[in-house]
Amino acid sequence: MTPPGYRPLRIPLGGLMRPFVVQLPTRQATSATMVHLLGEPPVSVGDGRHRVPEGSKRLLAYVALKHGRVERMRVAGVLWPEADDRRAAGNLRSALWRLRGAHIDVLTTDKDSLSLRPDVDVDVRAVERWADRLIGGRSGPEDGIAPGELSGAIDLLPGWYDDWVIAERERLRQRVLHAMESLGHQLTSTGRHAEAIDAAIMAIDADPLRESAHRVLIEAHLAEGNWVEARSSFAMLRRMTLRELGVEPSPGLWRMIDLESGAPVSALR
Repeated sequence: MTPPGYRPLRIPLGGLMRPFVVQLPTRQATSATMVHLLGEPPVSVGDGRHRVPEGSKRLLAYVALKHGRVERMRVAGVLWPEADDRRAAGNLRSALWRLRGAHIDVLTTDKDSLSLRPDVDVDVRAVERWADRLIGGRSGPEDGIAPGELSGAIDLLPGWYDDWVIAERERLRQRVLHAMESLGHQLTSTGRHAEAIDAAIMAIDADPLRESAHRVLIEAHLAEGNWVEARSSFAMLRRMTLRELGVEPSPGLWRMIDLESGAPVSALR
């Protein structure tokens, strides 16, 4: 259940969620402040909204993506790489001052380091916890009904092309894709084939050449007894890999189709 004071968490698979929200709990809520890096720039305080200052967005995003404290010198060097140390440190102080001026009190600072306050959470971390539960086989019933809410591919801070953003975006994307595949396997094993197919198709939509996602889809079709659908999905993957990469699907996938469908796949070659 979504805690009071939060918007519902969606795992966006390809959707255009606009980046950067800090959402504070309502008076009735007991949950932590939430920093949204998968949403729009405003800061939500109850029913009011305050904009994150333009000069502070990257500072807040960088610290929010770190687990624990980060040295001020490192933050300044990463965010202002073209500036000398003195200028970068000044830019950092200005960014912190703008956050305070906007009444966004989510960071703790000292003369050496920065971190999020202990009572502040980040939507990206919520996604990571969801993914970790699925990948680690520790998911609960609430995690198993996710496919209907996975609408496109996670795109952390879209439109930002800093090196550190690109690395974090790809790390998160891979984590979510692995989680979706795990979800598909789990749904198939419990006979929820339609939902497993949904999860697999959404992973394929995010990365059309990802064979492991196609394998989840094919396994779900085979488990449901739809071997024609399984062979059709395999043929689609084969066409794409030959066209885009000049390679065949893996021998293991060929064998799975051949053995499970009960019909030879030589005609597909």
